[in-house]
Amino acid sequence: MSETTAARGDSRRAIALAFDMGASSGRAYVGELAAEADGTRKLKVAEMHRFENEAVRVGKHLHWDILRLLQEIKRGIRKTFQAGYAPRTLGIDTWGVDFGLIDKGGELLGNPYHYRDPQTEGLIEELSERFGADELFASSGLQFMPFNTLYQLYAMSRAGSAKLAAAKTLLLTPDLLTYLLTGVPACEFTMATTTQLFDPRTRSWNTSLMSALGIPETLFLEPVAPGTRIGTLSDEVLEELRIPAIEAVAVGSHDTASAIAAVPAGDEPFAYLVCGTWSLLGTELAEPVLKPETLALSFSNEGGVGGKYQLLKNIMGLWILQECKREWDESGSPIGYPELVELAEAAEPLRSLIDPDDARFYGPSDMTSKIRAFCRETGQPEPRNPGEFARCIIESLALRYRQALEQAEALTGRQFGGLYMVGGGIQNKLLCRLSAGAIGRPVHAGPAEASAIGNLLLQFVAQGEISDLAEARRLVSASFPADRYEPAEGEAWEAAYSRFRALKPEAEM
Repeated sequence: MSETTAARGDSRRAIALAFDMGASSGRAYVGELAAEADGTRKLKVAEMHRFENEAVRVGKHLHWDILRLLQEIKRGIRKTFQAGYAPRTLGIDTWGVDFGLIDKGGELLGNPYHYRDPQTEGLIEELSERFGADELFASSGLQFMPFNTLYQLYAMSRAGSAKLAAAKTLLLTPDLLTYLLTGVPACEFTMATTTQLFDPRTRSWNTSLMSALGIPETLFLEPVAPGTRIGTLSDEVLEELRIPAIEAVAVGSHDTASAIAAVPAGDEPFAYLVCGTWSLLGTELAEPVLKPETLALSFSNEGGVGGKYQLLKNIMGLWILQECKREWDESGSPIGYPELVELAEAAEPLRSLIDPDDARFYGPSDMTSKIRAFCRETGQPEPRNPGEFARCIIESLALRYRQALEQAEALTGRQFGGLYMVGGGIQNKLLCRLSAGAIGRPVHAGPAEASAIGNLLLQFVAQGEISDLAEARRLVSASFPADRYEPAEGEAWEAAYSRFRALKPEAEM
């Protein structure tokens, strides 16, 4: 082993391993706190492994291939050690809401359902009528989304699911993967708040709602705070991978919470946009905002790092563009994202707009046809080529960000001087630039791998290397300089915003 490799493998160094799992791919990143010549510390991050995460359709249902994800995590661990790193800890963050069920013998009861599985159709309306939308919202603080854990479990209960009947413990996706590595079951706080079964008023499980819906309350573990040490990898995993012991940490296990932890903001109130397949725009608060206006504007209160709550809006995001690209690729005319952005740059600005959150755009397939239909129905010219489709989607997202930003200000009474954009979507520089134009304020873009960086930061808190969230954000600011985009073409955006608002339901204005 070389001196460089030996130094990287020194167990005394502050090294951590983050697994950041998105809806379409997973990534493993090693992070190291390194001292600079001037005595300051910076976070150095390197990608160790990347893999696809594809849904699997079986009969009428859509599932996650959870065992393949486990195998890819093991590959990522092995590659990290092969590269000469010896991480003290590892952490896993994923999307929210989805879960696996464990039986009394500790075995996984089948592959978890995918959040786009159709089993929850119509259940928002049914439960809102049964319990009252206002009370259902107040008891969770969450935007009503068809994939929320509440609706998935009620669908299983109503169908007489044998898996639900045999289950002893429910583990949300990052907790499930950690359990499969360590054998230690746990429930992390930020993930618990995505279920619509966690009451932010009492900061405890809503057992009365569970009982009314036939959901066994015994399935749910007491949540633990981000930064909690869970346990070391099991002897079987250590033997299989031939590595020394690593301790698993419950990070901000919901990827949104980890991403927000990595927003390089100061002490002043700030607005953020976590930008990827989904866009999540919001602000960080000490307490949830549970007033009726929050429900009317479809905002959520999700748990954050450091006991905070995130008042945020789920926006459809780059999913729409991803689906268009998949359609073109499968038709035999593949196109890369850089080329798509170039074509969008050259396309006529503000020609056609869509409502990204229109229900028709939620499901996969035929996305270009859905966009054309929306434009026809609203009296707008239809996009004719990939550049026009991409421009339409990106401009519509930018205008939706403005609307959500103004709504967040109305709900909180705060005024934000700009917007911090983080996540993989910021690699689309056109989106960042047009977002600055649409909101009429500066956009600070970076870091791109915010979820993985936030994941690493929480591990370093657990290791005792970082004291708190404020120090973590200062470290991000020093380690990953953000790009700044200034607003332009104000009059054109004002006119477009008026057109865009006319596309939205009255409650969203």
